[in-house]
Amino acid sequence: MRTGSAEIELDERDKAQISGLLLAGGRARRMGGEDKGLLPLAGKPLAVWGLERLSGQVDHLLISANRNQARYRTLGAKVISDTLDDFSGPLAGLAAGLAQIETPWLVTAPCDSPLLASDYVSRLWAAIARDELDAVVAHDGHRLQPVFMLLRRDTLADLEIFLALGERKIDLWLERLSWKPVDFSDQAEMFLNVNTPEDLVQVAARISGGASTDR
Repeated sequence: MRTGSAEIELDERDKAQISGLLLAGGRARRMGGEDKGLLPLAGKPLAVWGLERLSGQVDHLLISANRNQARYRTLGAKVISDTLDDFSGPLAGLAAGLAQIETPWLVTAPCDSPLLASDYVSRLWAAIARDELDAVVAHDGHRLQPVFMLLRRDTLADLEIFLALGERKIDLWLERLSWKPVDFSDQAEMFLNVNTPEDLVQVAARISGGASTDR
């Protein structure tokens, strides 16, 4: 891993150890049931924003989707679905992703946060490599953002046990692991998410208005 004055960069050996998972498997109730990842944002599906920003930071990409899988496959990444029924939340998507990857690490991002930082993965990787943890989780300066996470593939067995107990909360599962938060308070735009039609309009206006979208 190389370090520079501005940001940490991943070399190809680092990158080859990490798969990326875009989480697009939710119900999107506040979006009227629309599949958020497929909604248009500045001329392309919302999920494409995340895929494009992750693609240069990981070895390969997967999309977690529980409907419209054929449409998601046209976006150029492998599509996986939860093995649990009834839209069981992001942990179910995580478990499906961990079961599919061949790399030792998995990094996640939600499909409804289109402005992912260009050094997102490298900053998480630097933190986890330094402390030999099971997982690291982004923190926006005010609260933890647990769907922005880098974790070991070997955590799958414990996650499957946790889900079999009927548990679904990421925060509770993290208590079973060795992990720490990583400060992303300087990347506030990364956590802007699209939960409602109004959010989509606001993010589109931010992009078209020339606001910074890649720090």
